[in-house]
Amino acid sequence: MVKVLQDIWILKEESGIVVFHRVFDEELDVQLFGGLMSALNSFAEQLSKEGISSFELSNKRFTLLKREGLLFVASSDNDEKIKKVQRELKRISDKFFEIYPPEILENWDSDISMFKDFKEEIEESLEETVKKFQKAFW
Repeated sequence: MVKVLQDIWILKEESGIVVFHRVFDEELDVQLFGGLMSALNSFAEQLSKEGISSFELSNKRFTLLKREGLLFVASSDNDEKIKKVQRELKRISDKFFEIYPPEILENWDSDISMFKDFKEEIEESLEETVKKFQKAFW
């Protein structure tokens, strides 16, 4: 079965602190990655006022979505349609804010353990997406 998103990080836009991640192959320090994404986005905002929305490496695309002071970053295969990836990332961010409204995040004490259960929400979302795909083609 093919899933649209490979890895997901949710980080504070300004500080780069990763509040949640689901990474299947953890070769890179999560907080280092968060700092890099925050710095890249800040640099891109200086150049274009919009920030960065995606970038590609040899076999991966990283797609970014900014909402409520957070950066939602997802990696996907370069062959995935960007709109499909953006749609899935938006769905995940909607679910995140449904569970953790912005008001909660305003008073957040930097304890990332409060977000650990979000993994189950993402897995369900991705499974539903795969099931919809299966129904459409099988």
